[in-house]
Amino acid sequence: MTLRKTVPNKEKLNQIVTEARRNQELREQSYRGQALKLYPWICGRCAREFTHTNLTELTVHHKNHNHDDNPADGSNWELLCLYCHDNEHSRYEETRFGSGSHSTKTSSTSSNSVATHNPFADLKNLLGNKK
Repeated sequence: MTLRKTVPNKEKLNQIVTEARRNQELREQSYRGQALKLYPWICGRCAREFTHTNLTELTVHHKNHNHDDNPADGSNWELLCLYCHDNEHSRYEETRFGSGSHSTKTSSTSSNSVATHNPFADLKNLLGNKK
């Protein structure tokens, strides 16, 4: 039995590359692609950093929960890891529909306290010094 080497069809390879480039351009035009260009690849809640290898675990969260509100300046977006994004939506749903566990709280601290840490607080100054 003789082994025949298959020669890839050059036209088909060119078509695959062209399609891959077109798909990349479409993704980059999407709000996720825009957000990934605008913001550092860091979760806005837990400050976990991301690289190309785990970037699929970083999501774009719409701050006002309206997925049709996608301003080009990214003012309605924040990058959150999968876990923080799920947590944010769970909290939103509990607030929106009620969790059924609204007991009276006498403590001054709430389990739903708002995070005050801003990982991007000094970003403008840091980027300004990068020349």
